[in-house]
Amino acid sequence: VARSHLLVLWSRLGPYDPRHLDTLLWEERALFEYWGHAAAIVLTEDYPVHAEWMRHYREGDHAWFNRVRAWMETNAGLRESILAALRARGPLLARDLEDTAVEPWRSSGWTNNRNVDRMLNFLWERGDVMVAGRRGGQKLWDVSARVLPDWTPREPLSGRDVVYRAAQKSLRALGVAQPRHIEQHYIRGRYPGLTETLADLVADGKIMPVEIRDGGTAWPGPWYIHTDDLPLLASLAADGWQPRTTLLSPFDNLICDRDRTELMWNFRFRLEIYVPAHKREYGFFVLPILRGDRLIGRVDPRLDRKRQTLVVNAVHAEPDAPQDEATGQAVREAIESLAEFVGARSITYPSSSPWTLPNA
Repeated sequence: VARSHLLVLWSRLGPYDPRHLDTLLWEERALFEYWGHAAAIVLTEDYPVHAEWMRHYREGDHAWFNRVRAWMETNAGLRESILAALRARGPLLARDLEDTAVEPWRSSGWTNNRNVDRMLNFLWERGDVMVAGRRGGQKLWDVSARVLPDWTPREPLSGRDVVYRAAQKSLRALGVAQPRHIEQHYIRGRYPGLTETLADLVADGKIMPVEIRDGGTAWPGPWYIHTDDLPLLASLAADGWQPRTTLLSPFDNLICDRDRTELMWNFRFRLEIYVPAHKREYGFFVLPILRGDRLIGRVDPRLDRKRQTLVVNAVHAEPDAPQDEATGQAVREAIESLAEFVGARSITYPSSSPWTLPNA
């Protein structure tokens, strides 16, 4: 239908001009591509946090880092030829770079013997090169010194300082969370000493423990909220809240932690992209339906670019989803908004649906 990061923004903003995102990425350089809790677009202002992972690739004492560094040393000629080519001619596509590896990268997967790609990826994780642009879906690589803007913050942070900052950003993105949820978000799996850091954050007044109740039953904790978000709770209580309905990318940050998704919304979600067609339960590229504070169903769409048609293969409702006319209208409007965003001139609906939809 569309690349995931474009859908993530559409879910929150509605139809927008993707050129604005390109401006932030490739002209203003307020964002850059790096590894967060997955391959991600991150804030340039957060560079000091991500620089910690870059240092791990250079200095970390772990079997993986040791293997990568040993392979890069063995293929020092390839490393230096790539950097020299980028300095002289960059930005460049991977295919523009010559493979001069003396020892191929070995793996049991698709990376086997993809030496230029592997070297670029390791140089990227080390912070030596960055994605400077895109040509279609392909990355244009350049040396980091030419990609990062002059204003990029570069103060070195200790491991403790990184966790202190990252835990707050993770918690604010999640709203309310347990330590294991914080651990899975923002810089997934890179929170050494998190328990002690959370205690420090409580003592410093940055975060506070809260209790979550489901009816009369308290959920096992601990749970935390950032103190800067407390006014949001007050405003919700005072002003009420107007729910909206949208569709989520299957890679959306809201649902990337599958266990948390099941706990918070009783919604089990799994990617079926790599599942054989006859074994799929819901579809190839399924978008969960978010209505207000509930995940009520799924849409399986496909964009027929030649016909400029959004083909809705199937619509599924959760067992407890409301089936009233207002919900059906909200789901239709969300699908229509998606069609507008991806440039479809028409929509084809399935023959049956849990809600009343055109052609259904």
